[in-house]
Amino acid sequence: MPASTDLLQRPWRNDFVERLPHLAEGAPHLPRDTPGVCSSAASPEPVPEPRILSWSADCAAQLGLQRPQAENESELAALLCGNLIAPGSRPYAMRYGGHQFGHWAGQLGDGRVINLGQIEDASGHWQCLQLKGVGRTPYSRGADGRAVLRSSLREYVLSEAMAALDVPTTRALALLGTGMPVERDLLYDGHPRLEPGAVVARVAPSFVSLGNFEIHAAMGETQALRQLVDHCMQEHWPELEGDIIGWYADVCRRTAALMARWMVLGFVHGVMNTDNLSVLGLSIDYGPFGWLEPFEPDWTPNTTDAQGRRYAYGRQPQIAQWNLGCFGAALLPLGCERDALEGALRSYHAAYNSHFRAGMAARLGLASLEEEDLPWLQDWLGLLQLLKADYSLSFRRLADCQSPAALLEMLDSTRYRQEGLSEAETSRA
Repeated sequence: MPASTDLLQRPWRNDFVERLPHLAEGAPHLPRDTPGVCSSAASPEPVPEPRILSWSADCAAQLGLQRPQAENESELAALLCGNLIAPGSRPYAMRYGGHQFGHWAGQLGDGRVINLGQIEDASGHWQCLQLKGVGRTPYSRGADGRAVLRSSLREYVLSEAMAALDVPTTRALALLGTGMPVERDLLYDGHPRLEPGAVVARVAPSFVSLGNFEIHAAMGETQALRQLVDHCMQEHWPELEGDIIGWYADVCRRTAALMARWMVLGFVHGVMNTDNLSVLGLSIDYGPFGWLEPFEPDWTPNTTDAQGRRYAYGRQPQIAQWNLGCFGAALLPLGCERDALEGALRSYHAAYNSHFRAGMAARLGLASLEEEDLPWLQDWLGLLQLLKADYSLSFRRLADCQSPAALLEMLDSTRYRQEGLSEAETSRA
């Protein structure tokens, strides 16, 4: 167990800053290019009225933390809103790039996230604690670095819900109010308004994404790329002893397992840019996410993706594989053979199919799904799509159906489609 349940008394590690190229000088709030580094110093900008709005007891227990009594929690709220920095913490923002909607976007980075460092959890593992919405960093690109309550609440709730659903994910320790209004154009119609500001305290073993590697490869920063790869492998894959191809294959398999879990549950991330895919295979950066209601493979919760639907539900597995291809290309400067990387990437498909079948079998109450079962599974999903049936309710009520007639009656009660089935569709069903 950690020595103290108080964050201010905990020992902090700052491995990302101390072991990798880091920019410690310069104005921490001035947007600028930072070539050659993995991170830059960043200091949270104070807020007037920090207060804890919600606290995840489950995440706190993982960290070995306790929430103080209400009359004593002002210090904790100040720390989790960035007004107070714990001794030993060296706040920083990560630099990364990314392919956004299929196009290289150049340098991006933590524009409204500041990492405080690592603390030891109750199991003896080190977890990174970061704050989202605490002001500008060198990567804010002219934005204010703040977050509003409505989106912060969604991220906080979903992070903990995904953990409860056994989906690999970053966690959320607390949701905090700042007492500072933030201006946002909610409908993107030129009519901004003030909204309550908020901060989410997020937790993960690492927040490194595929984009962290891409920026160094794109900018010809081979030494920094190698240092970052070595660091990640030493931290999270020490058993591979520097085998980059084996590491890349495992990242592919972890990502495949995550995609299968999303697809089985009907979760849609909405913005699967390469900088939003975790190297650890975690769900990260919850933005315009959503859950399937009617089963529509082309559905996306992202209004900016409404035309192309690149990140729609049904395309998530292939987009993840495309992103992993970009990641693999970023490893070529390290001397990796293209054929070896492509071979490792091919492991994604087999891993995805295996996890998807296992997940669907569990959802259907079966021990397993074999190759010969796949045609009727596709028929079942096709029927849900035809009827625009509610994805979750249809699975939940399937166990009550003892005959084809009962099945059709159940689907009729869960469908969103207004018109009834034609004679040909009824026959197909």
